[in-house]
Amino acid sequence: MIKVKARSGESIQQMMKRFKKMCEKEGLIKDIKRQSYYEKPSEKRRRRMRKTRPQGDRY
Repeated sequence: MIKVKARSGESIQQMMKRFKKMCEKEGLIKDIKRQSYYEKPSEKRRRRMRKTRPQGDRY
């Protein structure tokens, strides 16, 4: 869980900016977007295989 504590003299906008940056760093936004729609098991497998396979191993 991401927690953001207010620093002295910090505005709400600055806190939101730090929070968004922390979420992006943790990969939460990418994960939420990926889970916002149904992904078939075969597509999950294909994505995992692409992720683990070295980039130079095509053809």
